[in-house]
Amino acid sequence: MFQGAQQILCWSTPDKRRITGSLPSFRSSAATFRGYCVQSRAEDRQGRAHWAPGAFMLIGSYTPSLVMISVLVAIIASYTALDLTGRIISAKGRAVYVWIAGGALALGVGGWSTHFIGMLAFVLPIDVAYDVPLTLLSLLIAVLSSGFALWLVTQPRLPALQLSLGASLLGLGISTMHYTGMAAMRMQPGIDYAPWRVFLSLLIAIAAAAAALWIAFHLRQQRPRVYLARGCAAGLLGMAIVGMHYTGMAAASFADGSFCGALAGGLSSNGLDRIVLVASLSVLSITLFCCILDSHLETRTAVLANSLVEANHELTHRALHDSLTGLPNRTLLTDRIEQTMNKVRENGGCFALMFMDLDGFKPVNDAFGHHTGDLLLRHVALRLRQNLHLHDTLARVGGDEFVLLVELQDQQDALAVAMRQVNEIGNPFTIGEHQLQISLSIGICMYPGNGTTQHELLVNADAAMYHTKAAGKNGYSFFDVSMNSNARNQLQLSQDLRSAIKHKHFCLYYQPKFDALTGLPVGAEALLRWNHPAQGLLGPDLFIALAEKTGLIIQIGEWVLNEACRQMREWYTQGYPHWRIAVNLSALQFCHNGLVTAVADTLARHQLPANCLTLEITETTAMHDADASLAVLRRLSEMGVDLSIDDFGTGYSSLMYLKRLPANEIKIDRGFVRDLEHDTDDAAIVSAIVAVGQALNLRIVAEGVETAVQQRFLTHLGCHSLQGFLLGHPLPAQQFLEDIRAAEVKAVLDASDAGQLAI
Repeated sequence: MFQGAQQILCWSTPDKRRITGSLPSFRSSAATFRGYCVQSRAEDRQGRAHWAPGAFMLIGSYTPSLVMISVLVAIIASYTALDLTGRIISAKGRAVYVWIAGGALALGVGGWSTHFIGMLAFVLPIDVAYDVPLTLLSLLIAVLSSGFALWLVTQPRLPALQLSLGASLLGLGISTMHYTGMAAMRMQPGIDYAPWRVFLSLLIAIAAAAAALWIAFHLRQQRPRVYLARGCAAGLLGMAIVGMHYTGMAAASFADGSFCGALAGGLSSNGLDRIVLVASLSVLSITLFCCILDSHLETRTAVLANSLVEANHELTHRALHDSLTGLPNRTLLTDRIEQTMNKVRENGGCFALMFMDLDGFKPVNDAFGHHTGDLLLRHVALRLRQNLHLHDTLARVGGDEFVLLVELQDQQDALAVAMRQVNEIGNPFTIGEHQLQISLSIGICMYPGNGTTQHELLVNADAAMYHTKAAGKNGYSFFDVSMNSNARNQLQLSQDLRSAIKHKHFCLYYQPKFDALTGLPVGAEALLRWNHPAQGLLGPDLFIALAEKTGLIIQIGEWVLNEACRQMREWYTQGYPHWRIAVNLSALQFCHNGLVTAVADTLARHQLPANCLTLEITETTAMHDADASLAVLRRLSEMGVDLSIDDFGTGYSSLMYLKRLPANEIKIDRGFVRDLEHDTDDAAIVSAIVAVGQALNLRIVAEGVETAVQQRFLTHLGCHSLQGFLLGHPLPAQQFLEDIRAAEVKAVLDASDAGQLAI
């Protein structure tokens, strides 16, 4: 028992008397003798005592600083144990065993140090040392007990029976470690223990072990404020461990005259307290540091893992959705169609697949640019999504193409959905300061009934949509088997087009351009033809739109450029160096990054002067992104290539941008020339275009000249060159050259005849 900083120890004499002592610590032996007294039971009851020098107990005291340090070490060891459980359950593979082994060593050292520092805090009036083997054995018991505890709390479950058994074994291990450490002093005579206090210390050890196991098991997961909870729990556990130790110490009695048998070869207690303290705190600090470092690494790994998951979700979303409208794309639509087909087969019902295409979108896009076109598509998507159910799917599958998958109870319900969508898109759109009007063409395909696979359903819905367009647009059509032929024709034509590129089934026809005043040829425009194996010679109007839709126009355009330059080089060497060959560029070609390089390489390959080549781009293409167009056109102009603005007057160009473009000529569209004789408005427009060209010092070319009246009017206005069926039809290169030479001879003869008549 404790009395201030003293301990009163007692034993019983043969004549049934108790010997007690109550003297301060650190007295000499004589002083100790004088301070002891013998009390009989009666005297004890009456409060009387008499001196009985003789069989006395050694009085020990505690050093307060070491007692506090032992408490601190116990708390740190408890916190380390609780934190280690979280590390172990999050580890994988061999790392689990590494953490358990390292943790067992750290906790064993921590618990053993608490016991050892507590023993060093107890000062006897004799020299004390500790037997090395028994001391190491007590350390081994502490390590093994700690390892068992860590293994137990990292199991998936901790039922009550397993908790009780584990607490009993761990408590016995702690007690065994404690009393083995006490035995390491090898006291002679041996230490006398009060049985009930020993039993009490064992109960405290088992209770502390049960509490430690239960708390460690429930605090092993990383949760909010888990560190605060572990800190509080560590304080309680530390105090329980200290209580067990000092209860066990209180159970010990040392007979007066006892001596330490471990003095001869054991560890002296002088200065050992500092060594044990430094060593134990170092091991625990290193362990905690490793735990904290591992926690930071784990947190960083978790953050990176979350970032990776988010990135994967983002990539998956981008892979399955349209970036402009946020709608599902063709890939996700295909999967949804398959799912809905399975659902209908299992549960009955039906669904409609509606292929929708915007009417009039391309002119808006060409006139106001892609930015306005993109905004319009977003507004269209918002309107199409209105009044749809959660299980319906609206996807964007092309530039201005959408597909709607609608689950229905009856096929007639598809009619109401289609009418609603057509009416929604038919209302004007306000984009910025523009009021835009477009319409919607829908092709409807039903399942079951109009196909057995998702591909077949899409093809049939597309065919129905084209039927709607052919019937006047702005409406809807249900699929019919007769429509399939058009869809198959388009698919076959696309495959034939790829084969034509591979086997070079294309050829160029050349339409001459003539000087408006002299009538002499000044060059030609290269016009593409397709020698189709089955359908014969096809004009560009039958396949260029399909080539642009499939992206094949880039390869076709490169072939046209190369072939036209090759032919021009041939004419150049045959005595026509003043001619220019004109090649049309599609919008896709003009936007292609490799255009300038392709032009330069082609000219170099055929050793053709750059001023012999004229590249024609439409006004709409040039004005689409004026700044980007200006950069490309300047690079081409710096090479010496002539640039022509085709179909001038049909777009919405700004004169401010037009004067900045490094163009050499403008080409009046045939639509203005065709009705020149009968429409005064067209005549006024053509006159204005010529005036603009003259003001900007550009060459002016008029195409579509088919009558002599048109020829005279355009020549009178000041056009530099004329082109049209009146002057010459498109012909293959050989026949073209023959006709040109015949026309040159005729021009010479006419001039000669005119001279003779003048004479």
